[in-house]
Amino acid sequence: MTESVADRLLAVFDAFDSAHRTLTLTDIARRARLPLATAHRFVTKLTAWGALERDGTGAYQVGLRLWEVAMLTPRSVGLREAAMPFMEDLYEATHENVQLAVRDGTETVYVERISGRTAIGVRSRVGGRWPLHATGVGLVLLAHSPPVVREQVCEGELEQFTRMTLCDPARLRSVLAEIRRTGTAVSDRQITMDALSVAAPVRGPHGDVVAALSLVVPSAPARAPALIPAVRIAAQGISRALGRPAGS
Repeated sequence: MTESVADRLLAVFDAFDSAHRTLTLTDIARRARLPLATAHRFVTKLTAWGALERDGTGAYQVGLRLWEVAMLTPRSVGLREAAMPFMEDLYEATHENVQLAVRDGTETVYVERISGRTAIGVRSRVGGRWPLHATGVGLVLLAHSPPVVREQVCEGELEQFTRMTLCDPARLRSVLAEIRRTGTAVSDRQITMDALSVAAPVRGPHGDVVAALSLVVPSAPARAPALIPAVRIAAQGISRALGRPAGS
């Protein structure tokens, strides 16, 4: 089937990712699987509009105009504005990593993060994606996703990052059921062997889970019970700011 102009244009954007933030025109053509002349035509148009920018070497990066458009996303803007005061309070109380994420299909997308110089290093970033089964926020979002999504993840390939990553479907289903029962998730050493995440759901006005909030700290399972109330209270505060009635 012949690719449309839109398909080829989107392929240019897909050429960029967290490991390829700066690309030459030749790189873009190769990664987008486009003829060099076609890539040059698209890149020229996108640069003129501001979706791409050139650095001092002549290579291309994602432009500020594209970021400005992305910031209009309803799922991000209102959520981030409502969440930030509670995320800042949680950070001031702990000085650890505070993260906010939403679900997109079978992936976790981070929409906001606060981190200090003394906080443990994490591999997540704003705009970054991770599999749902391997992080605290991802487990919360997966636990509260439609059954068809949960089964799609459980029956699919569960990528392993450490020996602690949840890769057994039966075990994962059990953990998800426990998250729905308790309202919190504890993800210990699933991405790196030095980090533990405590996460709780953020609910919209009608009670549906629209995001997840987490606190990421150095791995010490005994700390988790003491962190859960703070994360849960912050998530509930965000939910109320989004219109969720208090006490519901």
